[in-house]
Amino acid sequence: MCGAASRRGAPPALSLLRFMAVPPVQPSSASPAAPPPPSLASAPVARPPAPLSSRAVQRGLLATVAAFLIWGLLPLYLRPLRSVPPLEVMSHRILWSAVLLLAWLGFRGGYRDVASALADGRTRWRLMLCALLISCNWLGFVWAVSVGRTLDASLGYFINPLLNVLLGVLVLSERLTRLRWAAVSLATAGVLWLALAAGEVPWIALMLASSFATYGLIRKIIPVEAVVGLAAETTLLAPLALGYLVFVQLHGGGTFGSGQGWLTPWLMLGGLVTALPLGLFAYGARQIPYATVGLIQFLGPTLQFATGLFVFGEPFSGTRSFGFALIWTALGVYAAEGVYTRRL
Repeated sequence: MCGAASRRGAPPALSLLRFMAVPPVQPSSASPAAPPPPSLASAPVARPPAPLSSRAVQRGLLATVAAFLIWGLLPLYLRPLRSVPPLEVMSHRILWSAVLLLAWLGFRGGYRDVASALADGRTRWRLMLCALLISCNWLGFVWAVSVGRTLDASLGYFINPLLNVLLGVLVLSERLTRLRWAAVSLATAGVLWLALAAGEVPWIALMLASSFATYGLIRKIIPVEAVVGLAAETTLLAPLALGYLVFVQLHGGGTFGSGQGWLTPWLMLGGLVTALPLGLFAYGARQIPYATVGLIQFLGPTLQFATGLFVFGEPFSGTRSFGFALIWTALGVYAAEGVYTRRL
């Protein structure tokens, strides 16, 4: 969720990402010319890719919507676990995700893909960095829901697409249209307003947005399919997660298998609510236009926001609403510009 950064003009703080980047793939027009065919008649005729069937598009649309529905309703899964330490919840999520993903890939004969990804040293280190970033993102989200700050967490995922755009400029030397610069400026103004209104920087939102945006940026340069990549990432972290869970169980602080009987299967369910939406998204995103995916992605934080406001009853003052309105306006400009550009 690329190309390499330019060697000049990027901030020093992005040196790690610059190290992680791979050399850009040159367009075919810049590649060395192939020897001319012996005759025009013998030259292969390029054929456009066959369009997807309407049924495939419908299935892809349903799968993508289902993925963001699950992500959007994730606070409803996490809320009953607020008595469990967030680190323990995240550790269970990592462990059971690894078990489920490896079982699924084993059923489909995908073990070889995971082993191949982990066998390459450069790819393995990139995947480890991705694993650390996504685990920080998961931990922050679990903590935010457990302490009644779901609205702040949803703000992070509203900001995320615009932060992706900004990282594209800073790291990948991409150029933005005036409308996208306007969208980034509006979002920045919204974050500053929220900081002034609350008397503190909205650090939860910024941490979730920055960790997920950086994760997506690095994942772009790793030639590993999404489900295989998450299986490799959780496999790398599974020994640490298992070690932590064994430690807390031995010292009497673990929740698994003790206390309320429903907590154990509920913790194990974390693997499914993590792996299932990713699989649905990986399938659906291949079947529908990218612009459609870009619009559907706002379903997730919208549901998180609605859950925090209407289900959990978290406070939302008029002062905060103005900051959110600026960010929502920025997202509207961003989405409209993307749809307009792709129709040209």
